[in-house]
Amino acid sequence: MPRLRLTNHALKIGTYLVIALLGSGCATSKDELLPHGDSNMMDVWNQGSSGSSSASSRQLLDARQDLRRPLQTNQAELDENAKFTRTAQNEIYSQFKRLPNPDLVMYVFPHLAGSDPAPIPGYTTVFPLYQRVQYAMPGERTEAY
Repeated sequence: MPRLRLTNHALKIGTYLVIALLGSGCATSKDELLPHGDSNMMDVWNQGSSGSSSASSRQLLDARQDLRRPLQTNQAELDENAKFTRTAQNEIYSQFKRLPNPDLVMYVFPHLAGSDPAPIPGYTTVFPLYQRVQYAMPGERTEAY
């Protein structure tokens, strides 16, 4: 019985503590928590991300902006260079060719399906002969003999 009283007493103290913490959290004002300060948006912009309001950092950013070049989007050059670009897909397909895996076409006749026989119309489906895609080793012949 004394253990039960101790548990009830601990629960009461815990409840009062939680209520006191929640009540004090709601009692603070937003101006006290988040003061406004004297800076406006222009001051914040001039400070930049470095946190210093020096004019030299702003001049450095302006100089970098002057040196930037726009990207050239000439499509003819992009198409011409695409042939010589190495990509993971090009490397895989050039080294490991896919072995022939013929597709089988199957026609499923109209039928009734399910516990409540529902009519299913006929349809055609395609699936590969082999379950997985097989790849040839580098240098292995992939054409028919």
